[in-house]
Amino acid sequence: MHRAYLILSRVLYAFSSLVLTSISLALIAVAVVDVWEALRTGSSLKPSMLDGIGLVVVALAVFDVGKYLMEEEVLRNRELRSATEARETLTKFLVIIVIAVSLEALVFILGAANGGLRLLIYPSILLATAAAMVAALALYLRLSSSAERRLPRA
Repeated sequence: MHRAYLILSRVLYAFSSLVLTSISLALIAVAVVDVWEALRTGSSLKPSMLDGIGLVVVALAVFDVGKYLMEEEVLRNRELRSATEARETLTKFLVIIVIAVSLEALVFILGAANGGLRLLIYPSILLATAAAMVAALALYLRLSSSAERRLPRA
């Protein structure tokens, strides 16, 4: 029964990873088509390009999550057995999210630059959130690594 559950888990994680990868590719395709349409119709290219950058950033974040699922849950032949492995895995995952949030904030800043200073509050909040996430991750790494040193060696 345990073996069947492990196989089912791997199949579901692999399927989820492939779905996320497909969605990521579709987002990139939509970005390319939107920019192409702006070029073809002669409409303003800058908004389409900024929207395209935002879509590609989100697509890369979605792809990274799918890649993470495939690497950690499908291809690895073992579960997380130590606090160090859990810390490293969580760190990888959070770094993906922080990078995506930071890049999205930069795209919003570029878009808000033409819309007036009052629009800069939203990307500023997003950047502050990314900075808080980095600080929280640093605190977690500091606390978890010091706790690991106190654990008995196996």
